[in-house]
Amino acid sequence: MKNKQMNKKLKKFRTKSFKAVLFDMDGIIVDSMPYHFISWFEVLKQYDVRINPMVIFEMEGIKWDKVIKLAFKQSRIPLFKQATQKICKKREEIFNQYFKRYIFTGIPEFIKSLKNKNVLVGLVTGSTLKEAQKMLPEDIYKLFDTIVTGDGVKRGKPYPDPYLAAAKNLKVLSKECIVIENAPYGIKSAKTAKMYCCAIATSLSGDLLSKADIIFNTHRDLYKYFESH
Repeated sequence: MKNKQMNKKLKKFRTKSFKAVLFDMDGIIVDSMPYHFISWFEVLKQYDVRINPMVIFEMEGIKWDKVIKLAFKQSRIPLFKQATQKICKKREEIFNQYFKRYIFTGIPEFIKSLKNKNVLVGLVTGSTLKEAQKMLPEDIYKLFDTIVTGDGVKRGKPYPDPYLAAAKNLKVLSKECIVIENAPYGIKSAKTAKMYCCAIATSLSGDLLSKADIIFNTHRDLYKYFESH
């Protein structure tokens, strides 16, 4: 039964016409999730907030203020409004201290191959614009036809707003977009925006990505599928 369901999804993807591919950044373009984890862990520890490591990976893609709110709520510790900005600043400092840029193998070539086929490409991330500019090399940053960041939308993932904003910027319909994600909140954002969603299991197991239309184990699997379909 499971194989039949997967075959239906593959068939749907084969016959689907699309004009744009929208990429999440962390865990899709940049292998940055370990650095996000350690920065969140260290800054929250200063406030006696303890959080399960898996929760941080599952919350990937959502705006920072919401991560803080959820973390404090889970630890049953009151959060004062003025503390949020301070925590965000400290978290950014810790992230910058540890971060070492690593672009997933094949990503630049994959994006260029899409553009060579006249497919529009967009970046949709919960990170701030400042952080996106720091994390992405200029030659990759310039490849995107639109970039939507967490501080550029009122409601971030899991709401559909970021992906809808990207589609609007590119002047394409939701049904003409394919999203590439790696986390539940991002997948929900894409699906709520009525877009076809591919997930890559870079940080989480496939069962946590089950709401995606199709799941790939590695980037290479994704590239091969696009090449052959």
